[in-house]
Amino acid sequence: MILLGTLAKRLLTAVPILFVVSVLLFVALRVLPVDPAAMSMPPNATKEEIEGARRAMGLDRPLPEQYAIWAGSALRGDFGRSIHLRRDVRGLVAETLPGTIELAVAAMLVASLLGIGGGLLLFALRDRRGEAAAETMTTLMMSVPEFLWALLFIFVFGVALQAMPFMGRLDPGMQRPVLTGFLLLDAILVGRLDILRSALVHLVLPAIALGLAFAPPIMRVLRASLLDVYHEDYIRQARLRGISETRILLFHALKNAILPTLTLMGVQFGFLFGGSLLVEVIYSYPGMGNLMVDAVRNADLPIIQLVGLTYCVVVLFINSLVDGLYLVLNPRLRAR
Repeated sequence: MILLGTLAKRLLTAVPILFVVSVLLFVALRVLPVDPAAMSMPPNATKEEIEGARRAMGLDRPLPEQYAIWAGSALRGDFGRSIHLRRDVRGLVAETLPGTIELAVAAMLVASLLGIGGGLLLFALRDRRGEAAAETMTTLMMSVPEFLWALLFIFVFGVALQAMPFMGRLDPGMQRPVLTGFLLLDAILVGRLDILRSALVHLVLPAIALGLAFAPPIMRVLRASLLDVYHEDYIRQARLRGISETRILLFHALKNAILPTLTLMGVQFGFLFGGSLLVEVIYSYPGMGNLMVDAVRNADLPIIQLVGLTYCVVVLFINSLVDGLYLVLNPRLRAR
């Protein structure tokens, strides 16, 4: 109930944020030196035909009126049609969003496992000989962006070793089932283990490339939180009761030190979701990032607007969920 209540409150406060983001997106796209009407017409179109297209798209009206028309249609679930693909924008985003969510969740799982495991290792190595080497390795990982990891993995595992696929989401010739839109879930629902295996194998490299870029901050924050927690009185009392250091770390210190780490992981997931764009392009991964790149290349304003709003909604939802989990895990905040 606490989690649901926090989610409801946060989502209500997200409404004005979405309004501001939609206005900024709309205005920013309309002041760009591109003409969507001209982009939607064939190269041999006359000026009269282009002007007719501008009137049909409402581009000849004042900017506030254009926004009011767009917002009214958006509230009814109509986000327009793609200028370049000539398809409903909502359908295009609905097709590509599940793939990006699957990639982001897989990458966050990698980042969480490496981050928490690495943070515990860094803490265990404190004041020991291997501490400097571990710190250097963490700094090196932080210095490499996700797109560079992606390119490195393609060269090593895809080209040199030819051990992993690095294009698309399935092996050639496989027909993906479409039930929920989530490929992994759909493969399980239809009982196609071959499709599930192929999808997982294709997901490995992009997920690890994204996860490696976001794991080091989690390691650092968890280590710092554990160092702070180990100065608390209850840790000394646990030692006096004869509890082993491993049990103190895992069952006493970690449950309190994980709270700041959880907050960071929520923020990281938002950045990771948006940062998947470059990785999707590099791996030809058919997600929302690839859709966004094509839309920018073709000045497809309806797609750019909806993709931008979708990113905003996902990040706001994730932050609200993390706030709720923080309240559930920290009883002291519930008493306020």
